[in-house]
Amino acid sequence: MLRIGLTGSIGMGKSTMGKLFAEAGVPVNDSDAVVHDLYAGEAAPLVDAAFPGTMKEGAVDRQELARQLAGSADGFKRLEAIVHPLVRKREAEFIERERQRGSPMVLLDIPLLFETGAESRVDVIVVVSCDPQIQRERVLARPGMTVEKFDMILARQTPDAEKRARADYVIDTAHSIETARKRVAEIVSDLKRRLTSGDFLNA
Repeated sequence: MLRIGLTGSIGMGKSTMGKLFAEAGVPVNDSDAVVHDLYAGEAAPLVDAAFPGTMKEGAVDRQELARQLAGSADGFKRLEAIVHPLVRKREAEFIERERQRGSPMVLLDIPLLFETGAESRVDVIVVVSCDPQIQRERVLARPGMTVEKFDMILARQTPDAEKRARADYVIDTAHSIETARKRVAEIVSDLKRRLTSGDFLNA
């Protein structure tokens, strides 16, 4: 079973592209959705133990967590040490379910794919990208986003140019949704062709 890794910097349109792959018939594991679910359940008490006061009514208060992270030099590392193993466990369960269903390929939406060394967990890497100015406009339009917060997030992410250079496929999300949908269809078609021709014998 082919494992496609989907990644991209903040504001590049990764979540939307994940939905387009799902539309094209590829089962998708959305890491952001998994984290959201974990924050509302099993991860909440663990996060609260590391960052006291971040759990409200049984779920992680993301605004309070962001406030504490902004004032902590090692905060992100401590948070990732809690959350990443739980996300990996959910990902492995998803892969096994799809393997049993006989799915020829799956898409793993991994926001920090390069940053966490997740290349080893996928067979193909798809990077979503767009012009930096468009990215900036998209992100700063989000509720609660500030220039400082945006810059802090960007500083933790592999530069877009490097991601594109290391990708097997790139999707430019600066154009219409229809253009992106056609690009996704092209990628899925090419991957099916490559699977049939034996390009991924160990996948």
